[in-house]
Amino acid sequence: MTKDVIALTQRMPDPWAMLAGLLSGGPDKLVDTTGEGAVVRLCDAEGRPLVSVEAPLLVQVEGEAERLLGATPPPLPYWWTEARATTGVEHAERLAGTFAARLATLADGSAWPPEAARSLAVVETDDVTVAPTPAAARPAVDVLTDKVAVVIQDRPVIAMTAWLSDAFRTAATAELGLQIVTPPGTTLSPAVRDSLGNWPSRWVMRDERDGYYDGLTGAVLRWQDGMFAPIASPEATPEDPRTPLAASYQDATATDERQLAVTFRAVHPADESLVLGGALESLWRELTGGPPAGWGTAEPANLPFSPRQITDLARERAPEPTWIVVVGTPDRPGLATVRINRTKAGVEEEVTLMFGYGADEEPPLDALHSAAELLATRHRLQSMLVQLRKARRDLAVPPRFEGPGVPVGFVLGAEEVHQMPDDRARHTPLPQPPLPLGPKTRPAMYYPFPGDPSDLTGWQDFERLMRHLKSA
Repeated sequence: MTKDVIALTQRMPDPWAMLAGLLSGGPDKLVDTTGEGAVVRLCDAEGRPLVSVEAPLLVQVEGEAERLLGATPPPLPYWWTEARATTGVEHAERLAGTFAARLATLADGSAWPPEAARSLAVVETDDVTVAPTPAAARPAVDVLTDKVAVVIQDRPVIAMTAWLSDAFRTAATAELGLQIVTPPGTTLSPAVRDSLGNWPSRWVMRDERDGYYDGLTGAVLRWQDGMFAPIASPEATPEDPRTPLAASYQDATATDERQLAVTFRAVHPADESLVLGGALESLWRELTGGPPAGWGTAEPANLPFSPRQITDLARERAPEPTWIVVVGTPDRPGLATVRINRTKAGVEEEVTLMFGYGADEEPPLDALHSAAELLATRHRLQSMLVQLRKARRDLAVPPRFEGPGVPVGFVLGAEEVHQMPDDRARHTPLPQPPLPLGPKTRPAMYYPFPGDPSDLTGWQDFERLMRHLKSA
């Protein structure tokens, strides 16, 4: 049975009253709120969390339930309410499923997955109590060691939900890795993949042939020394610590679908007139013809895209960083993660953006030059790298090998060009000279590359360019 259940309803639910009504022990004993009322958690007599219920989220962005759950939601706007049951406790799984079923019935909606929310019966709650402090202050994990926190997820797309984002933050604060264990057939949202780069955090796939393997690298894994770690190949040596690759990871199939990936950094003066998100919106419009559809501080993205609201949130959280996710429309898959930091240089935006294209769709490579010039002249661009790769149109990250991207273009901002001595930014070892962007007296530079996804030699030219620009 699944560990996560979700109610998608037309009317705003009252999950706190609903949860109390499900339990035989009574709401005074069993129900409490944490996170300023955002989460209800129940624990057993030993203090172990059984079920966590998130505050209902009003979704105003088309396509998020389809993208993340493969479910058909009510018409926009609708309410998204998640309940997570602790893995391996049947009592908890039944409680979460019954909660979602009742919520869907009373608030006019549906529950996902349907098989997890069939019973409306009251669940016995002997020895269940509210989560004590500090247990209520941290998300429930399935295994906790002195090295990692392990969570088991069973949903079609592992998204950066509010719960999972909290788990990442809690693990990082405790100096632990976060390892996500999933069954075959699962994919990752790019937002989660980008958060798994720090060892020993991993995406752990269950597999019939090899037991467990890393969904991003293919390394066969075993539980050892308190965490999932790669096993050593018989041919491994201290100089070459190779590990075997899972057969499932190597079951890659050729695809004509492609992804266009853009990473850029912009630095703005920290003044009252600053509006964040404008650079991303401008780039999105240049490459798709329209603005982003929605944004949020987690997935699903629930709010219509608004640079003003993004700016207000970043100001409210400063000097702490702000992380958001931005999504496109169902007919043009797009997803960006944005990290906003206040630094001595000003306010920095670090953006990772990707769009997906089918076999009969052409990525807008001809628009890259004008898009780069727009960012360089109006949005204080520092640098930008554009890549093209053969990968899924829907942007989901599969647990198998996908070829790397190849560079299509690199942009160096006007201030960075100006600070380089000897006109180094203009005279490079590349066969094609850079294209100036903006005013002739203080231009940015655009460095084009061939951008053939089947030819990785473009990275050699990119490395030559980087060595040249960084040389003393």
